[in-house]
Order: sequence, then structure tokens, then C-alpha cells
Amino acid sequence: MKTTWLKTAIAVAAGALSTQALAAGFALNEQSISGMGTSFAGRSSSADDATTLFGNPAGMSRLKREEVSFGMAAIHANTDIKNTSSFPASGSNDGDMVPFTAVPMGYYVKPLDDKWAVGVGLYVPFGLISDYESGFQGRYFGDYSEVRVITVQPTVSYRFNDQLSIGFGPTINRIDGKLESASLSRFTPGTNDGRVKVEGDDTALGFNAGVLYEFSPSTRAGVTYRSKVKYKLEGDTKLSGAGFDQFAAVGLQASGKYDASLKLDTPESVDMSVTHDVNDQWTVYAGAMWTRWSRFEEIRIDNAGIAGPLQSSLAPIVEEQEWHDTWSYAIGTAYKLNKEWTLRTGLAFDQSPTNNTHRSPRIPTGDRTAVSLGLGWNPTDDVTVDLAYSYLWEEEVSVQRTNATRGVYNADYKNSAHGFGAAVSYRF
Repeated sequence: MKTTWLKTAIAVAAGALSTQALAAGFALNEQSISGMGTSFAGRSSSADDATTLFGNPAGMSRLKREEVSFGMAAIHANTDIKNTSSFPASGSNDGDMVPFTAVPMGYYVKPLDDKWAVGVGLYVPFGLISDYESGFQGRYFGDYSEVRVITVQPTVSYRFNDQLSIGFGPTINRIDGKLESASLSRFTPGTNDGRVKVEGDDTALGFNAGVLYEFSPSTRAGVTYRSKVKYKLEGDTKLSGAGFDQFAAVGLQASGKYDASLKLDTPESVDMSVTHDVNDQWTVYAGAMWTRWSRFEEIRIDNAGIAGPLQSSLAPIVEEQEWHDTWSYAIGTAYKLNKEWTLRTGLAFDQSPTNNTHRSPRIPTGDRTAVSLGLGWNPTDDVTVDLAYSYLWEEEVSVQRTNATRGVYNADYKNSAHGFGAAVSYRF
């Protein structure tokens, strides 16, 4: 009977999936589908299932049985680009630049006794894909961007008493990145573009740590700290296309591959939240998170062996960002209809780390508001299926880029998105 329910739950979860994950900056929120249903309010204090390994590792102490949870999150995004101007480039501004990609997550937690618990999680804390159409008007400032971090987190928690628990997990993080843009031809500006493609990867260590305090059986608060992670991506820069081939006419070889490196720090964050069980049916959540995005000052790609006339623009390649620290806030509630069904909803506000002066077509985001709905189904005591839907909209923002070797691109962006998620948890 357990096997039948598990197969059914997997089929329901798989059928609910669509497209790509929801991102803020290039951080992803989608590491818990049950949390997605409340707009991630109570992320560091709810500790309802194995996804607490990410939300707050101390919360593993609340789980009474061995549990595995896996799921995916996705998005269908819409972007309206208007009021555009550029020089010397011309082209289109379709705004259809977010491709369809699913983002997975998986967790396993095992209580050892009434104090110790261990677990391991696999999730994606950072990710970004933007893929503009061929001939995009802002192509000299970036028309393809992809960053993906996959994290494995072995974790342990300890419960001191009925009130206080702590948890800690080192993180092993693998980052892959690809950045592409057109290059303005020095001989025929605005036509016969060159192409710049940069790829690199690295593996680095960090950690997550959390504290959970239970004031009473119905009220608890949690704090989670996620460390910064320092990367040095090693890879190559490939120059191609007519804009670089034209240098052959003056005796210079510009096209080809060059060794490249990029230093990047993903930011630390502090998540704080409170969960309160009003009664047997109602639970309310509230939370806030601070993220140190000010570490992201620029994209600086160091290239070796670039031909002399191109060194001023390609050795190194520099794209200023000058992001600032941000706060996000969320409130949510859950209503238990009966033993099998739980309804969830939430509201969140998330500041954008970008600014009008340095905002790039690679990440043209503004402050956002999101509303979420969630559904939990417990067909047996061993199986839970979580489904979630969210809709977000952003303020209209401006991209204003001017560079001596790339020209000018100005535009107004307005983004919105439908998010979907599905997960299955199984208790042994």
C-alpha cells in the first residue's frame, strides 16, 4: 500500500512541473515547495519536513522519523521592454529571454536519537539564465547569461532540551558560468559584429548554520546564517565572427580561444522567522532575510594573450554592477482542513540589489511583490505531496548603459512571472 501511494505521489508531482525557477538577483528561493506555498515566510522556524535542512539545519531535531523529500520548481516569465534607444546598434527587443528550465531539490534526514539528527541535501541556491533573441538591440551589453550553483550539504543537528536546538552543515558548491555578448566592430560599427563567449567553473566550500528556539509547543523562532562562498572560475574566452576576423586584414590574429578567469563571491545571508500554531487548524508565519549583495561590485574577466589593439576592451572585460545589500519580508498562513489536506498562502516583498546607473540587460530586475498558494496532501502518515503556485510582479526599472567600446543602450523593463512547484516527502 505504501509503495502504491508513493508511485501515485511521484506521478502527481511530475505532472505539476513546468519551466524555470524563480530568482532574486541571481539567488534562488526555491529549495522547499512547502515553503513556497507561504512565500517562504517561516523558512527558518517552520521545520515541518526534511527541507528544513536548508531552511534551518537546527530544525532537523523536530523530525521524529527518517524522511526523504524531493521536488522541483519552475517559472513562466514575461518581460515587457519599451522606450528603447541605442547607438550605433539597431535591432529587436522581444523580451522573451527566459528559457524553460526546471530546478531540482532533494533531502534526506535521519534522527539518531532524541537529541541528534543527521542529513544531506542537494539543491540549487543560485542560478540565472537569460537568452535574448538574435539581433537583440542591447546585444553589446550581454545577450546570453547563465550561472548555476549546485550544492551538496551534509548536516548535523543537536537538541539541548525542549527549547533549544542547533544545526550546522558544510556546503560543497559547484559553479558553472557562461556569458556571451556581441562585440562592436571597429571597422563597421553597428554591423558585422564580433562574438565574445566566456565559460568557466569552480568548486568551493561554505557552510550553513542555524538556531531554533521553541518558546512553547506552539511558538518557535529560528535564525539561519548562510556563509559567503569565494569562487575563482577558470575557463576560456572565445572571440569569433566578422568583427574579429577583420583584424586579419591588418596582420593581427584576434579570433580564437584565450585563457580566462573570473573571481566571484556569492553573498552571505541571515534569515529570521517566527512560526505560531494558533490552534489545531491555523498556523501563521512571518520572516525577514538580509543578503549582502554589496559584494557584487563588477564582473571582471581576466584574459591572457589578447592582441594589443583589443587589450583596452578585452583584457580584462569589465562590467560594473555596484549592487547593494537587500532585505526581503514575508508573511504567510496554513490552514489544516483535516488530516489529509492543508491549504497555504503567503505574501512577500523582495528588494532588488540593482540600481538605475549600473543595471544590466543580464539581470534587469526591480523590487518585487509575490503572492503564493500552496496545497499539502497526506494520503497516508508516510507520504506528503506538496504543490505550490506563485505570481510575482516587479516595479518598472531602467537600463541605461553607455560604454566607449560598446555604444549606448537604454530601455525600460517590467517583469512578471508565474511560478510552479511540486514535491514528495516519504517517511520511513
